[in-house]
Amino acid sequence: MNENLFASFTTPTMMGLPIVILIVMFPSVLFPSPNRLINNRLISLQQWLLQLTSKQMLTIHNNKGQTWALMLMSLILFIGSTNLLGLLPHSFTPTTQLSMNLGMAIPLWAGTVVTGFRYKTKASLAHFLPQGTPLPLIPMLVIIETISLFIQPMALAVRLTANITAGHLLIHLIGGATLALMNISTSVAFITFIILVLLTILEFAVALIQAYVFTLLVSLYLHDNT
Repeated sequence: MNENLFASFTTPTMMGLPIVILIVMFPSVLFPSPNRLINNRLISLQQWLLQLTSKQMLTIHNNKGQTWALMLMSLILFIGSTNLLGLLPHSFTPTTQLSMNLGMAIPLWAGTVVTGFRYKTKASLAHFLPQGTPLPLIPMLVIIETISLFIQPMALAVRLTANITAGHLLIHLIGGATLALMNISTSVAFITFIILVLLTILEFAVALIQAYVFTLLVSLYLHDNT
């Protein structure tokens, strides 16, 4: 119980060198490319889920937006697999690091904004000033809309970081409480263990939902700019 509560969020090292790059690259091993005429059940299930997700996410896009399909599917696979692997014991979740999430959010957000200014210049500039705005409020609204635009990548990164970190902390706290209560009251420890199991199942769902939400918001930003 004397362990630091945030010890699981520290960057792992091996021989004094950080191994985050290896951890980030590991999920790609779990998604092999099909090289046979008839796929096995695992690859067939993987392709079915990808087709279902891409169909749901890309139906609102035009031809320019659909060119981002590979990027969006790679993003949701990476975040989802990273979140799920982080739930394993003695593992590390890169998506609990705000720096990494900002590293994903800022380039994707900037790409959608640049795309909007390139192909829909007038419509993108019109977002800064709603139609029918009174003349005295124009400077204030332009400043507010500009700030809200630059807050979008921060909101993406903070939402993912906060949800994943909060879930890991809850599991850590309830797991520690279960171990402490085993020597005091077995019945209460059993109840907390059931809560821990239910929370773990919930975290599996949250890991997938947060990957979908992150990718969906990037898709909506892209839809607004294409």
